[in-house]
Amino acid sequence: MEVISEGFQSFGHHSVQEMENRNPKIRAVNLGGWLVTEGWIKPSLFDAIPNKDFLDGTGLHFKSMTVGKYLCAEFGGGSRVVANSTGPPSGGGRPAVSGSQWDRETFRLWRINERLFNFRVANKQFVGLDTRGDGVDLVAACDSPGTLETFEIVRTEKSVTADYQCDESDAWEDEDPSVFEMSFTKRLEGEFQVTNGLGPQKAPEIMREHWRTFIVEDDFKFIAENGLDAVKIPVGWWIASDPNPRPPYVGGSLAFLDNAFSWAEKYGLKVIIDLRAAPGSQNGWEQSSSRDGFREWGDTDDTIQQTLHVIEFLTSRVIVRFCLCRYTTSPSLFAVDLLNEPLTETLPQETVSEFYIAGHKAVRKHSSTAYVFMSCMLGNSDDVLLPTVSGLDRTVVDVQCYFLGDTEFDTIQDSPPFFYEDWFAHLESSATSNGTLIFVGEWEVEWEDGATKEEYQKSADAQLEAYGRATFGWSYWTLKCTNNRCSLEWMIKNGYIKL
Repeated sequence: MEVISEGFQSFGHHSVQEMENRNPKIRAVNLGGWLVTEGWIKPSLFDAIPNKDFLDGTGLHFKSMTVGKYLCAEFGGGSRVVANSTGPPSGGGRPAVSGSQWDRETFRLWRINERLFNFRVANKQFVGLDTRGDGVDLVAACDSPGTLETFEIVRTEKSVTADYQCDESDAWEDEDPSVFEMSFTKRLEGEFQVTNGLGPQKAPEIMREHWRTFIVEDDFKFIAENGLDAVKIPVGWWIASDPNPRPPYVGGSLAFLDNAFSWAEKYGLKVIIDLRAAPGSQNGWEQSSSRDGFREWGDTDDTIQQTLHVIEFLTSRVIVRFCLCRYTTSPSLFAVDLLNEPLTETLPQETVSEFYIAGHKAVRKHSSTAYVFMSCMLGNSDDVLLPTVSGLDRTVVDVQCYFLGDTEFDTIQDSPPFFYEDWFAHLESSATSNGTLIFVGEWEVEWEDGATKEEYQKSADAQLEAYGRATFGWSYWTLKCTNNRCSLEWMIKNGYIKL
């Protein structure tokens, strides 16, 4: 793809430096779902995937038709697979991010192709055949899947059989020990799922067409003309290996990031690079490109060192324009967000704190002016992060403020106290004590079904008032989305929000 090479032109807009000198606070919008896939933002990306119910990370439960109980990995893994469980606990939500006894009935898919799969269990081991005895036992004791851990899934309605030979006349009967009633738990729809699901032939064409058309130059013009100062661009760790990232990821996204910087310069916008997905996934969720719902970033020093390499790559990136220059010399590079939403429920906060300090040094190797964003660590209080950033120059704490209004219980009058006087005021007070800047990195205007346009407008005004008090500003999530209320473009064009 050809990289746009126009020099900076103001086109009636102020330069980035002029805007920063006039008002250090910024109003930005995230470009979510563009260079890092989130299926709910653009579901059609997954349309061409064969057998798309079975993506990487899909959780499956199997109930034996013979004994009426659920298949499970004994002790969560490391032993036999048996059919003696009365069933998984009720409830839903995200897949568990670490092995646990209660999750022993869930089998997470690793997709080889549309027919063949591996099954990963709670202790992160794989189901396979143990042929060492007189018979063939099913066990979950392998750390790296091979031929004996590969299964074919064949479906008929809600039943499933795996790698079992029988006469067709006998198949699918309840007395058949290989027949199970199958149910799905939470599924993931991230970058790994879409690229691995599409496969090496389809994925490059579909992903590059998506990058080319989902965000275009006119979007930057629209952003600049509607009272916004900046864009926050989520990227994944594989962008640092462009044009040949590790499979199943697709090369080519780096050229579109280059284009984004060119467009930002043209329309006088600042750019915040947001590392949304780190190697191994920092939270086990689809937006961090987890393969199967496990958080494995930070388990080894290798994933941390890879991430620091990505941070340094992004801040020293060479762009070919009229001459060789760097993102760090671009007037548009405003900040680098080191890591989106690390999950400290299963990750020591010291690991994240040490990474943030090292990430700050990596940015400073190449830029003395770019701000360094550090995301509040989920599962821990903001007070844990604040001491880490104390004393580090040009640092910003990135927090997320999602409030789902309920027309039955909440009123617009309740919103400002909820958003500001309570939690948000505490955060700002804590940050002010050591000079740390606060940035609301994600928020959106959303209500339960039944809210009127006027209620959305009042809610938007209340949130704008609250987040306008943040010492560094805010960024709406996101510019474009099939869910209209999450799309700032739709909200502006349809009169739901006015900046």
